[in-house]
Amino acid sequence: MPLSHLEHFLILTDDMEGTRDWWVNVLGLTEGPHPDFGFPVYWLYIGDTDVLHIGAAQASDSQKLYLGDTRGKAGGDTGALDHIAFRASGLDEIMDRLKRHDVPFTDRRVDNQALFQLFLHDPNGVKVELNFSADEVKDRRASVMAEDLR
Repeated sequence: MPLSHLEHFLILTDDMEGTRDWWVNVLGLTEGPHPDFGFPVYWLYIGDTDVLHIGAAQASDSQKLYLGDTRGKAGGDTGALDHIAFRASGLDEIMDRLKRHDVPFTDRRVDNQALFQLFLHDPNGVKVELNFSADEVKDRRASVMAEDLR
């Protein structure tokens, strides 16, 4: 039974609305439909695909029953997960949007993969990687270039 694709990721947070607003306003995801679980959730979409689910860090009994053990999710050790990555386009527009929303970011360039990358953090400390094709970059040099690390 091979894996076919990533379904979604879940962020448990003390500020569901603020987290939703950040992902919608800063990165352009859209809020969309979700099942009625009997506890509050937000599902955010890229196009027609739900990619981010948001739930309460202080889970209700219903949420605990449905999701199981949530220890270690918010405010604790989340294991080896380092970041969530998205392919993106519109590098200049996204950089302007991040600056308008006062979202700090770092830039990186991976020449052998022809990627220009931005790294930033959501309000919960989740690291987000945005990957842009080299076609958008032209002569832009990132603050850290993979070729300089050799």
